[in-house]
Amino acid sequence: MTIEHTQNGTTPSPNTYDAVIVGAGFSGLYMLYRLREMGLSVRVFEAGDGVGGTWYWNRYPGARCDVESIDYSYSFSPELEQEWEWTERYPSQPEILRYLEHVADRFNLHPDIQLETRVTAASFDETTNRWRIETDQSEMIQSQFCIMATGCLSKPNHPHYKGLESFKGATYHTGLWPKEDIDFTGKRVGVIGTGSSAIQSIPVIAHQADHLYVFQRTPNFSLPAANRPLDSAEQQTAKTSYPERRQIARESAFGMPFEITDLSLQSVLDVPLEKREQELERRWEHGGFALLVAFSDI
Repeated sequence: MTIEHTQNGTTPSPNTYDAVIVGAGFSGLYMLYRLREMGLSVRVFEAGDGVGGTWYWNRYPGARCDVESIDYSYSFSPELEQEWEWTERYPSQPEILRYLEHVADRFNLHPDIQLETRVTAASFDETTNRWRIETDQSEMIQSQFCIMATGCLSKPNHPHYKGLESFKGATYHTGLWPKEDIDFTGKRVGVIGTGSSAIQSIPVIAHQADHLYVFQRTPNFSLPAANRPLDSAEQQTAKTSYPERRQIARESAFGMPFEITDLSLQSVLDVPLEKREQELERRWEHGGFALLVAFSDI
């Protein structure tokens, strides 16, 4: 391992970097790209045996993003925006993973990513103003910057139910789904919880299982996505308007390019009933989160 650049111009020891990044998902890959562009030496540590972050681990049946594919993508490279072709309005887990693998290949990020490695400790040495980082591979690394790109979904919640340890059947967690396909044909399946992962996986599992039991504490309200294949003309229109589309997204409270109308600035109660229902119905038919900005107080 050879490091050719540091901020002070000195040659560091082999276990020294300008920056260490933990996690190779969307944010980790982008941080690696940006820091390398700045001329810094970087090492990314990823627990999985591939890049992708959330979309590497969450392989459960029906896994799909709730942000439109055209927008759920990197904006740092106009060339990447133009060359990648999405197949659906809302991308599925396999397609998002292929996209991130493509990004890692296209920008030659793999040489600076160490897979199947967990960071076990990180402490800041105030005498040297550097981080001391340990991994489960018995490595000790020093760096000026330590960037946690682990995300808010990286710590699975394992329920502590009495008797779970003695359960004889198979158990699965949507956040740690196996790579191999699971066949639920002829089985009785119980799904605990009705969050996003359950809403997506329940219909798929129910199609296979002999019987599916859903254990729900609090009902969720789920909007129809109106997912569909993307044709080439629609993609081309989006690609042509990417600069404007990205700007609208950056100025949005949700980070997505929602359609803001005059009605969006009014209270739903200040709009005549017929016009109110017409606007809500229009956005409902459009699908997704567009309903959230129909009026100012939804």
